[in-house]
Amino acid sequence: MAEVKRITTPLTKEMSRSLKAGDSVLITGTIYSARDAAHKAMTEALDRGEKLPMDFTNQIVYYLGPTPAKPGQAIGAAGPTTAGRMDKYTPQMLEQGLTGMIGKGYRSAAVVEAMKKNSTVFMVAIGGAGALIAKTIKAYEVIAYPELGPEALAKLTVEDFPAIVAIDTDGNNFYEEGQKPFCKL
Repeated sequence: MAEVKRITTPLTKEMSRSLKAGDSVLITGTIYSARDAAHKAMTEALDRGEKLPMDFTNQIVYYLGPTPAKPGQAIGAAGPTTAGRMDKYTPQMLEQGLTGMIGKGYRSAAVVEAMKKNSTVFMVAIGGAGALIAKTIKAYEVIAYPELGPEALAKLTVEDFPAIVAIDTDGNNFYEEGQKPFCKL
């Protein structure tokens, strides 16, 4: 069984390059969440020549739309959103220094090329495990676009957040490589 790699944020490009497709990771520190609407707002701001509400250098964004927190909890269910929904915004976001993304599902060829160019990894969280993932999130704070509700840009403090590297900085894709032993030739 492969060793679990522990990551403490920020995720530097050197750390990002050390992760390989198929690696299991536990992330501790600060990550950010944003979904479709926040990504759209940020890329439109960049297109207008405006600054983003935060510096994405060496940061990880989790494609998340949380449910409301119950009393005493930092967040409600916190399962991943399909990453492909952010693909049209991703190359521009990677140019802002983003080194890690977490979601679920496949990424486009254009995104994989942008990942290779910018030394960025794509990690997946387990869909359907939002209640369990929420237990690793110790704090949740909206930092921009509060009008977007659960799609706002938010800061999360995480401890041992579980993920698997799906696509590494060389473009190796665990979705493809992991299936090979089970495919008939």
